[in-house]
Amino acid sequence: MADHLRPEGTGLSQSLGRIPSGLYILTVRHGAQSTGMLASWVQQAGFDPPMLTVAVKRDRFVGDWIEASGRFTLNQLATGSKALIRHFGRGFEPDANAFEGLALRDDAQGGPVLASALAYLDVEVAGQISGEDHRVFLGRIIAGDLLDLAAEPLVHVRANGFHY
Repeated sequence: MADHLRPEGTGLSQSLGRIPSGLYILTVRHGAQSTGMLASWVQQAGFDPPMLTVAVKRDRFVGDWIEASGRFTLNQLATGSKALIRHFGRGFEPDANAFEGLALRDDAQGGPVLASALAYLDVEVAGQISGEDHRVFLGRIIAGDLLDLAAEPLVHVRANGFHY
């Protein structure tokens, strides 16, 4: 992208950052291992069958695991999930236990379900687009559930649209 389009504090960076999204913990299994990452670039992409897209930064090993397994799980965060945001926001190495100290459910094929999530969606990869800095996965939702009827979804906007 041209440098003149990226200056901090411009109307473009501020308006791009104001595109609202939810916050999710994307989980994925790779053989006997599993991991999770904080994800915000998620969007419903179809009704019949139900589909969604998720963007994963190109240099994250999580994208390789999604590509290899063909599945992932999205755990939707509820308002007040700051501890989970801190936990997953720092990222993990491939051999780290990303779920240490967290209660899990084994409801999904794609990855672990966080017991404290508002909801989860179990997803099968239907396609992928490689961008310059992110990979966008198109996924077919194969299962899901609302885990906390009383919780409100966490909605997120950024001050600057050119970084997290």
